[in-house]
Amino acid sequence: MGVDTQQAVAVQDRWDERAVASLSPIETLVYRSNLLGADRSVANYGGGNTSSKLRIHDHTGREIDTLWVKGSGSDLATITARGFTGLRLEEMLLLQDRMEMSDEEMVAYLSRCQLEPAMPRSSIETLLHAFVPHPHVDHTHPDATNMICCSANGEELARECYGDTAVWIPYIRPGFTLSRQVGEAARKPGVQLVLLAKHGLVTWGETQEECYSNTLKAINRAIEFVASRTEGVETFGGQRSAPISPGEREGILATILPALRGAVSADTPKILRVDTGDIVTQFVCGADTEGLSQVGSACPDHLVHTKMRPLWVPFDPARETGDDLRPRLLACVERYREEYRTYFEAHNEAEEGMADPNPRVVLVAGVGMISVGKDAKAATLSGDLYHRTIQVIRGAHALGGYVSLTEAESYAIEYWPLELYKLSLAPSPKELAGRIALVTGGAGGIGSAIVRELAAAGACVLVADLNEEGAGEVAGALPDGQGHPVRMDVTDEQTVVDAYRNATLAYGGIDIVVSNAGLASSAPVEETTVDMWDLNHSVLTKGYFLVAREAFRVLKKQGIGGSLVFIASKNALVGGKNASAYSTAKAAELHLARCLAEEGGAVGIRVNTVNPDAVLQGSKIWGSSWREERARSYGIAPDELEEFYRNRTTLKVNILPEDIARGVLFFASPIRAAKSTGNILNVDGGVPAAFPR
Repeated sequence: MGVDTQQAVAVQDRWDERAVASLSPIETLVYRSNLLGADRSVANYGGGNTSSKLRIHDHTGREIDTLWVKGSGSDLATITARGFTGLRLEEMLLLQDRMEMSDEEMVAYLSRCQLEPAMPRSSIETLLHAFVPHPHVDHTHPDATNMICCSANGEELARECYGDTAVWIPYIRPGFTLSRQVGEAARKPGVQLVLLAKHGLVTWGETQEECYSNTLKAINRAIEFVASRTEGVETFGGQRSAPISPGEREGILATILPALRGAVSADTPKILRVDTGDIVTQFVCGADTEGLSQVGSACPDHLVHTKMRPLWVPFDPARETGDDLRPRLLACVERYREEYRTYFEAHNEAEEGMADPNPRVVLVAGVGMISVGKDAKAATLSGDLYHRTIQVIRGAHALGGYVSLTEAESYAIEYWPLELYKLSLAPSPKELAGRIALVTGGAGGIGSAIVRELAAAGACVLVADLNEEGAGEVAGALPDGQGHPVRMDVTDEQTVVDAYRNATLAYGGIDIVVSNAGLASSAPVEETTVDMWDLNHSVLTKGYFLVAREAFRVLKKQGIGGSLVFIASKNALVGGKNASAYSTAKAAELHLARCLAEEGGAVGIRVNTVNPDAVLQGSKIWGSSWREERARSYGIAPDELEEFYRNRTTLKVNILPEDIARGVLFFASPIRAAKSTGNILNVDGGVPAAFPR
């Protein structure tokens, strides 16, 4: 089931009675949850919760009433039965007469109500679901209802929209008190839903389908109401500036993104994602947007991913250029960090450690939105959640005024231990998380192995190759948006420049460049043609120079160092019989790496070389005439080459593409090889003649 991130005219009812006919009650709860989560205008990533009250047999065989509620850290779009927590309902209902309860007491109490200790910790809003006197409950954060909940006159609008069927609850942080208030509201005769100011929607039903249907009815009623009340009202106060052309916009972004990435990656590397879609473009070109963007988030659940406010960067595309924007952008980032520190210090009473002070969302006036994250998934999530805020602002502003959490309320959510607990459930960052790699020849055997190795370590990888289809297949096999194909002919200066521009627009810049594109030819010197000589040196010398030169340009704009890894050859160190064109080109390539290591050291750019030898498996080079030519040089049959190469190594092994990839990871890693530059790593099984020293 795909996930829709856009706001529809109406939310479509996707319930399929045939799909649930054979499902258990828990499986039907999963089905209902997945339907809600599939539309991000209904349920944010990780946000909201669903529940069902079910009568089951416990471990003693007794029949008891239970509540099954979404566990902390799950997402409705992808949750499975294991993501729900089962609790003894009777024990929770004993709390209805209490007037107050701290978060710590509540969490401890609920943990004792769980049917099994191994189940995920229940949501902070578990008691809300328990206290609502209906079998099935949905709590979501729909854009349409939040347009009302985040309006300055929201309570009045809610009454106009829903009449006496809705109860309005002023903002209070989720927890015991809010749960009691919602439970009391849901017990009032004729009430069908609860609206939580600056927060979200609570609905219920006697059956799973009715609960789902009631949620959709509440949302669609809000959509109709907002549309009727805002017809003819200019979006975001009208247009401050006209949208610029895609080409001009890309040129500006290509100029500023490496500098921005460097600025927000001073402590930890970040991935940037660009969004210039229609709603974003309307927003950044809006007359009232600068002020609106600084009001705050549209939902408490957004805060840990978007922070209270985005960074707004003034810019006039009609009068200014990307070069004008770049220094202003850097100054704005620094000011944002200082303002965040001030915000933190003003509200930090528990001596909490401050989170990363850099912005998660950057809005450049007239250009677009740039989201920031520790990896591609996090950066995309920040952008997707801010899309929700833009939609809510659009409606609430047109209804008469957009409001959000105060700074104190925002801090209480952003640094709330129960919210931070969700983040603690995420796995530890991988070795190359937040880093961006470009691999030339990425569609080939060695290249694709390198791509997979770097991606497995957490990097986003640009798969660069002349073979666009092959690059697309390799990139498409990587998870979580970590792969992006680019066309590159390393001998063509413009395609090299374009590939780096593509990389910058895709992820914000570059950290790791693996020059792997290659070819090979074999012939006695008297049979070596000028064309053969020129081709080898064009790809292996000129090509590596062009790729490295552009890498240096981008890396220096970022200002956070980087790593270049050249894939050379044993032949760079040892004379290759009947391979003078190839061997001399590889030797030049190796010496280029040494020169660049000296040149890049002062700015933290490391340059190292991996020397493979005889990688037959998976290599396209060995599928060409090179196999026959090398076999002829050694006086053996082509099918004897693998054994010949294995026997000539000290370790008596064959070399695989994955072996080369592991060598590349060593040099690419800022942990393993932080103090290594100008070095050579032979991955050849041990060829004594090629020992560097």
